[in-house]
Amino acid sequence: MQFRTRVAILAGAIAIGVVATLFAEAADAAGAWFNAFARRWHWLPLLTTPLIFVALVRITRRVAPLARGSGIPQVIAAQADPEAATHSLISPRTVIAKAFLTVGAVGAGASVGREGPTVQLAAAIMGVAHRLLRVPLRMPVVIAGGAAGVAAAFNTPLAGLLFAIEELASAYEQRVTLLVLAAIVIAGMVAQSVQGDYVYFGVIGAHMPILAAVLVVPVAGVAGGASGGLFARAVLALRPGAHRWGDRAGARPLLFAGMCGLIVAGLGVFTGLTWGTGYSAARAMIVGVDAPLWFGPAKFAATLATAVAGLPGGIFAPSLAVGAGVGNLLRQVFPGEPASAVVILGMVGYFAGVVRAPLTAVIILSETTASRGLMLPMFATAFIADAASRAVCREKLYHGLSQGFAGALRAGR
Repeated sequence: MQFRTRVAILAGAIAIGVVATLFAEAADAAGAWFNAFARRWHWLPLLTTPLIFVALVRITRRVAPLARGSGIPQVIAAQADPEAATHSLISPRTVIAKAFLTVGAVGAGASVGREGPTVQLAAAIMGVAHRLLRVPLRMPVVIAGGAAGVAAAFNTPLAGLLFAIEELASAYEQRVTLLVLAAIVIAGMVAQSVQGDYVYFGVIGAHMPILAAVLVVPVAGVAGGASGGLFARAVLALRPGAHRWGDRAGARPLLFAGMCGLIVAGLGVFTGLTWGTGYSAARAMIVGVDAPLWFGPAKFAATLATAVAGLPGGIFAPSLAVGAGVGNLLRQVFPGEPASAVVILGMVGYFAGVVRAPLTAVIILSETTASRGLMLPMFATAFIADAASRAVCREKLYHGLSQGFAGALRAGR
């Protein structure tokens, strides 16, 4: 039994690395296709994007209702009963639909990322590996599978490890075994071997003098954290059953999805910058390219409209883009400081404010920009942002959303 368990975990980790890479390539291809479409038919997305939003939500609700949203809340909910979750929250049917529908959302210009869906996909792969080898699926392995998805999606094994401990496993009870940790690292290494040894945003190597950091860090932490907390509070308020606005949205989901799609399309058509993940815009700001001051608020609105529409898709990459927009605004407050460092601190602050996982935020940004010399200011920014976010929204975003999937898990037992 012990041997089969080890084989299941290691085989699952290898499969996660390969599948995450294929999923990333499919999503990137869909994003490139939409960008070409939007350049050629500038006004047409005002029609196509809302219609595709409606279609994706309708398909999701009929075919795989548990595929909606990020995917991380589903993995958090799955920890209560991993075996039952393999028939519902992390079943093959759910995650296959999730993958195709997320690619469809990217192809529609939605402000979504693939990282959250990769977490749900990875947890399901671990479930399949354990079922094939006839070994029970345990809670730590579900956590390891989800975290391996983060490691593979960003090509950052260390970030996946911290995400497992900090965000997925609030009740982890320190039961992380060497084999489970190895699964996270192996998934990241396999993805790195397939995709190549690349840095997500490129080798930036940003740094900032200590005296400058003393001034910039508190502002970046409060501004980024409060903005991220506002985003989390808005998403949680629009859950069905949480507020009257959420109930109204849930009563007419297709109409609401169409309205959200129209908001995303309007912002995309009139700005030309808020489509998709926002990766290109974020990278441009990181390397010091001037961007419009309205980019951050516009991307915030597009990501919020996408997140509450009810279609599958994550918020990791769009949140990094919004954070870059926050950093771009901070550049106007601190014009004499290194532009790349200020933007990265804005990204750390906002991302930590949204997901309330400060260590993960720091490691993701340090690994995706190769800015390890900025880690001390990033840590300070992240912890200030976490406190600022908590003041705006006491409930953690993913854990709050996971409550909506608890009933589905009980039904699958």
